[in-house]
Amino acid sequence: MGKFTDAIMGLVVGDAVGVPFEFRKRDTFTADDMTGYGTYGLPAGTWSDDSSMTLATIYSIADRGRVNTEAIMQSFWSWYYHAEFTPYGEVFDVGNTTRQAIQRYATGFPTSACGGKTERDNGNGALMRILPLAFYPGSLADVITVASLTHNHRISNTACALYVAIARFLMTGMDAKRAILEGFEKIERVMPIPDELCGIPYLFYKKRHEIKSTGYVVDTLEAALWCVAKSTSYRECVLLAVNLGEDTDTVAAVAGGLAGILYGIGGKKGIPEEWIEQIAKKDEIAALCERFENKIMA
Repeated sequence: MGKFTDAIMGLVVGDAVGVPFEFRKRDTFTADDMTGYGTYGLPAGTWSDDSSMTLATIYSIADRGRVNTEAIMQSFWSWYYHAEFTPYGEVFDVGNTTRQAIQRYATGFPTSACGGKTERDNGNGALMRILPLAFYPGSLADVITVASLTHNHRISNTACALYVAIARFLMTGMDAKRAILEGFEKIERVMPIPDELCGIPYLFYKKRHEIKSTGYVVDTLEAALWCVAKSTSYRECVLLAVNLGEDTDTVAAVAGGLAGILYGIGGKKGIPEEWIEQIAKKDEIAALCERFENKIMA
């Protein structure tokens, strides 16, 4: 298994660790392991829309051998309307902007016109599924094209570009802090950074109470990067993310994908193998990752 599998399994496991605690306020609970039930009453190892849409993206790119917006939106449609790419044949968590974009597609809108374009369309629904693009040998334009299928506002698009750039620097062996700074500088050279995201290089100096963990894309990105920068293992990173409260599954998924790249699977610092064992459809996820690696990264 390669870095791609490490990253995607890191995302899915982080998602599953966070699912039972979604919407709960910070410091009203303590997450210290992979658990089940909680918010949705589902068993341990259940992942949410974060992973479903990521897997749908992987499938579409691997199937076509390239980024094809029609294929990706068709996979999102199959997930939303027919529960494909789900752990148990049920869609139980969908953001409003994502739902509206898929509904536009279902009624005949072209893929370029499906994504929400207003200031209110800056939830984390594009960020949570964009990690596969860090491994796709394409340009920044490809990242924004895929992100904007559901969330087509400059804040969300830039957040996704930053995340992908940081992931790519982590893949070179950089430590978290340097990768975050290098990623920010790289994106700053090629596109304007919205004011809302200009604080990213200073997140290392923030205390826990200054970190917000809402579904707003800026909060999610900053919280996830803060957790990666403040931790020294996958387990520590993901539990730090979940215990921030609120949008626990997405913050942990976004952080977990990067921590998967940093620490890999198993060992003292990597994704705990006992957590992976509990993941629904883990073998299917691994097989899909292998297909992507063979088709796109070979």
